[in-house]
Amino acid sequence: MTHSAFAFSIQRTPFNEDYRPAENTRVTTNFANLARGEGRQENLRNTLRMIDNRFNSLAHWDNPTGDRYSVELEIITVEIDISASGSKDFFPLIEILHTTIVDKRTGERIDGIVGNNFSSYVRDYDFSVLLLEHSKKHANSGPPEGFGDLHGNLFKLFLSSEAYRDNFRKLPVICLSVSSSKTYYRTGNEHPLLGLEYRNDEFSATDDYFAKMGMKVRYFMPRHSVAPFALYHISDLLSDYTNLELASTISTMETFQKIYRPEIYNANSVAAEMYKPSLKYQDYSLTRINYDREERSRLAVEQGKFAQEHFIKPYQAILDRLCANLAA
Repeated sequence: MTHSAFAFSIQRTPFNEDYRPAENTRVTTNFANLARGEGRQENLRNTLRMIDNRFNSLAHWDNPTGDRYSVELEIITVEIDISASGSKDFFPLIEILHTTIVDKRTGERIDGIVGNNFSSYVRDYDFSVLLLEHSKKHANSGPPEGFGDLHGNLFKLFLSSEAYRDNFRKLPVICLSVSSSKTYYRTGNEHPLLGLEYRNDEFSATDDYFAKMGMKVRYFMPRHSVAPFALYHISDLLSDYTNLELASTISTMETFQKIYRPEIYNANSVAAEMYKPSLKYQDYSLTRINYDREERSRLAVEQGKFAQEHFIKPYQAILDRLCANLAA
């Protein structure tokens, strides 16, 4: 099967206070989880306000009142059709976010970064189904051979597709939490917007997984942040993106991380020169935004099984051929 037989479709959904998740949206995503329950609209309104406030604190130059900019978000749903039959039987592959910066002083709308959050049914399958089953049979043996290869190949196929080229002008940047199983060390390097750079001596499972997607990682703690972020990128992170583009990613993802991982990103003390993140840390503050972390973990397993039944199993032979062809 040729790569051209894999068709991609992109759907755009505004993420605003009126947002309601579509039926095929993974409910464990940062944005979908907030848009549920009685307080959904207040949750969304407070989240968007936090993003705008954080963006203005980062883009503080020529911004004396701290309210010059706002950030608009779109949910990008990427669907794939690998039936090659023209049936348009699309499966929801990944969801990412696209930022747009609005300069309220000039009226200009500035294209931001695509990526930011990263959500994937196949990743749920890999970590919540495949890896768990492998660990039960082979304790302490690490991930199974070829772990992440399929997901990485599908992601790279999407980036090389006409759908991606037609919709986005730059390669994605994904901003995630640092790993609570690793220790991070300040390097002495400081970026004017991303702040203090950290390194680690050993990649985390997530770092290795994103490497299969063709993405490198650097860790930075921006000004007024309390912990470093893992920034996954393909092109040059510090040269290929403007400060406003980078600020749109940090403001968006720091807000989500303060809600979802307050022990790390809403801690009451700043990460030291040698820093080991912990979700057991008690000296932190909570936002006023409701979130059920326990439910999110449970749903990741359910959605991983959904991917197994509706994508991995039906197209196993085609997906195996894809990986074999790309490896060759």
